Parts: sequence; structure tokens; C-alpha cells
Amino acid sequence: MSSEFTEKVELTGHIIDSLLLPKVLDCVTAAGGAFRIEKITIGQARKDPSYALVEVSAPSEEKLEQILATIADHGAIPVVKQDCRLVAADIAGAFPEGFYSTTNQRTEIRLGGQWVELQDQEMDCGILVDPAASTARCRAMTDVRLGEQFVVGHAGVRVHPHGRETQAHGFEFMNSPVSTEKPKGVAIRQIAQELIRTKREGGKALLVGGPAIVHTGSDEHLCKLLRKGYIQRLFAGNALATHDIEQAIFGTSLGVRLDCGDIVEAGHEHHLRAINRIRRIGSIKKAVEIGELKSGIMYECIRNNVPFLLAGSIRDDGPLPEVITDTLEAQQQMREQIRDVTFCLMVATTLHSIAVGNLLPAWVKVVCVDINPSTCIKLADRGSFQTVGLVTDVEPFFRALVGEVERMEASAR
Repeated sequence: MSSEFTEKVELTGHIIDSLLLPKVLDCVTAAGGAFRIEKITIGQARKDPSYALVEVSAPSEEKLEQILATIADHGAIPVVKQDCRLVAADIAGAFPEGFYSTTNQRTEIRLGGQWVELQDQEMDCGILVDPAASTARCRAMTDVRLGEQFVVGHAGVRVHPHGRETQAHGFEFMNSPVSTEKPKGVAIRQIAQELIRTKREGGKALLVGGPAIVHTGSDEHLCKLLRKGYIQRLFAGNALATHDIEQAIFGTSLGVRLDCGDIVEAGHEHHLRAINRIRRIGSIKKAVEIGELKSGIMYECIRNNVPFLLAGSIRDDGPLPEVITDTLEAQQQMREQIRDVTFCLMVATTLHSIAVGNLLPAWVKVVCVDINPSTCIKLADRGSFQTVGLVTDVEPFFRALVGEVERMEASAR
């Protein structure tokens, strides 16, 4: 192919063992370009970084720009350094045309000849820049204000792909494709170790949960983790809280007794009666304070000062007073509450898991537990590639997890 337009790019880091270099080269050829590796240095030790200088060529300037934009997200940086280009937002609630769309990986922009790291890293946002303060942060489209400065194009932007950690950790074993045949005992042991480590080091573990936690009788196991201080945040929808409260008041979930499996007459009304009772009281917190709510997941959250966020949906009954029915407001509050999250456990909820996955940066460890493998796969397909998928039923998972945590506690004592 006769190529008239060329650009040299650099890649550094663990570009060999993380397959970043072959991925970049494949992107170039798949887009109709060509490459020539001018220089490559391969790290000899496990901790040593590698380096590659690659000349990328394309038949047109437009095609070259497209290729450079694609490979920039994999850490390929043009050798010719230039500052990022800023354009002011001409209307509120929308980025300027050609805006840079962020990933969940650590990103920097070049401003005044200096590299500035983005704050609040999140995928599918724009880059808001304050030139006077030399700061940059991710900003959601709906939050754009008239006149704010945003990065346009890929020039002056560099991404640091999240590669292998320098020290081995328990999750290294689990970094494999989603599989129903993954040894669950080992995986659950590693999750228990991660919860214990997170608590010991002062981190924050977030649980994103669906109503199946209650339906399957797993609530007592989750309550133990909340009481022991291993869960520091809870994100869910109206359903988990509703059926948890139904179980606490009536002993049923979806009208089924959890202690014996019997269907209760008129039990299908119980969840509505539970919602109605809480709405009459005014809030879940007040129901705990006056002694109306005496057990369950929501009870333990309030008694143990574990912040919770309930994001509603169009199908919700009621909903409960604490449920946020404005989707954008729920999104914004999630952003605020995940800033200090270091570990995320997603259990039996597809929509909430994907929503939270979209907000988390790539360096936050994520485990998705679901009986349906498609939930785990969807998370990875939508960019949350750090997600480890564990395909199993909820109750056996929580029972084994609590058992491992208690065993490790006993060993430590």
C-alpha cells in the first residue's frame, strides 16, 4: 500500500504481556493503515517496562487521524508532543462537536507543556478543563454548562492502560473468561480475602445487589457481612429494599415464606403493604428508629451506618420513600458515592451492575456474581473489562462467603 501520511507513536509499560502492542498493530491494519516498528525494547524482568516506537501510515490524513484516535485509547502516544485543543461549550447539556470521549482508564492531558491527570475518571464523559487552575476532570454530558472548556480531538491526550499489577494478588487466578466451570471454592475464598483486606486497609467495599438476595434467603448472610463491617456501601433498587422489608415484617418474599417455602394466602399483597407501611411512617430510617423495622438488610445498613442508595425504575411499586426516581439524580449521587470505593461486589442484578460498572474507573476490582453468565459478559463487553465473573446461585455463594470470612477471622485470632 502506498501511504503518504505518517505519524510516529510510542508505547511504554507492560505492552508485551498485556498484549497491548499486538492490539495496537491489529487496530492499525484493521483500519486500512500500515505500520513499521522502528525500535523495540523488551523488559527482561517481570517488573521491567517495555518500549516500542512505531511508524503508522495511512493513505489519507483523515484515515490517519482515525487510526491515531483508535490506538490512543490503548496507550499509543504521538512522538510529536502538542497541547490538547480546547473548545467552549456553545450550549448547555451537550459537548462541542468532536469532543474527546473518555475511557475508564487513567488519562492525562497536555496543558501548557505539562501533563495533567484527569480527576473523577469515568468512561463515556468529556474532559472539562480549567486552564487557569491547570486542572481537568471527567464531566457527564448532562452536566455541561455554557462556556465551559472541553477537549476536542485526541491530540494532547494520553491513556495509561491498566495492566498487570507489579505484585501478585489473589485475583490473579480469577482473571479468566466467564465460565460456569470456574472452581467456585477458590474464587469465593479470594473474594473473602479481598473483603478482609479492604476492611483492614481502610478501603470501601461496595455491594450492588438485586432482589434475588432476598428471594433466595441470602439476606441473613448479607446481614452478617454488614454487621461485621465488610460492606461499606450498598447500591440497589426499590425491589431489594421492598422485599427485604416485606420479609422482615411478614416473613415472606413475593408472598412465599422463606423459612418453609409455603405460599401464603394473599401473600402477593405483602410487598405493597410493606411499602405502604413505610410510606405512612415517612422513611425506612424512621421505621427503624421507632421499632417498626427490626431486622433485615436495610435495618442493618441503618444500625451500622452503612450508606445506601436506592435507584428506581419505571416498573417500581410505591416506591419506598428513599428511592430516587430521577435517573440523572441517581446517577449523580452514585458518582459521588463511588469516589472512595476500592472493591465492588455485584450480585444478581443486571441493570444496576452495568450502571455502576459504567461509573467505576478501571483500577477498582469488580466481581460480578450471577446465575446468568450474560450479566458478567455484558459488563465486560461494555468496557468494565476489570470485572471477574462468577456464575453461581446467590444463596450458596453468600453462605460460602460468610463461612470463609469467619474461618479467616478465626485463623487470624
